[in-house]
Amino acid sequence: SMASPALLMRVVASAYSVAEKAATIVRNVMSAGDLGIVEKAGPNDLQTKADRLVQMSICASLARKFPKVTIIGEEELPTDGVTEDLIEDGHCEEILKKPCPAQYTGIKEEELVIWVDPLDGTKEYTEGLLDHVTVLIGIAYGGKAIAGVINQPYYNYEAGANAVLGRTIWGVLGLGAFGFELTEAPAGKHIVVTTRSHSSALVNECIKALNPDTVIRVGGAGNKIIQLIEGKASAYVFASPGCKKWDTCAPEAILHAVGGKITDIRGNSFQYNKEVKHMNSAGVLATLRNYDYYASRIPNTVKESLVP
Repeated sequence: SMASPALLMRVVASAYSVAEKAATIVRNVMSAGDLGIVEKAGPNDLQTKADRLVQMSICASLARKFPKVTIIGEEELPTDGVTEDLIEDGHCEEILKKPCPAQYTGIKEEELVIWVDPLDGTKEYTEGLLDHVTVLIGIAYGGKAIAGVINQPYYNYEAGANAVLGRTIWGVLGLGAFGFELTEAPAGKHIVVTTRSHSSALVNECIKALNPDTVIRVGGAGNKIIQLIEGKASAYVFASPGCKKWDTCAPEAILHAVGGKITDIRGNSFQYNKEVKHMNSAGVLATLRNYDYYASRIPNTVKESLVP
């Protein structure tokens, strides 16, 4: 008989189904029309009913199946008393059929940390920029992002009434990433994707130094990494604190699984062990290819302004 799939692949397979359930919740909240918006730290830091319900759904569903895994979500919410209609028990069979990379076959539950952003791009969600929105489930081991799931609840939403809405991208280091077509940005073009709602003098100074052909301003870290892996942008640059571990964990795993690179603005890699501080206070620099080209052009004045 076949050995049962390794823990990591079971976690990813469950996270896939949990993310699809999350997408349904996101769409249902939007179509019901009452977003239940509350301001957290200010008008650019919002939480909606979708953020709350999705986080409860993801965290409770994964905790029930993998009780010893550490799960860290963006929103400060109770984890008990989650109603059964929010629990997703399924998993993706296709993922279980894939081989677990050898270096991860012996992982135990208590060694995994799952970083959850229930709705990345909340501000855009409230403004109807629905293609910016993602659900992020990142899986870390030994402080490194090793697997991730990104769901886009509104992928294809402008494609007409018969289009299938939403998609789920997933990846594991050493195995690859799936659910999209890997595309490189046009050769010789410097297309920078950056923040839409958290701009600053420093953010703009950094971008200017890169002398880009084009600057794309969109919401959501998940969305920006998708721009890189689908060839719509060549670098994701954010010279500012504000991004958190749950924003970068899942996207990092997927980007690294296809040979890309993400660091802070100073070139340090991110740490994802459970004790780590949540803020990526030295910003983000990510590329699918040609990381060194962009890294070498970040001004020292910008690096010195950002303390990890």
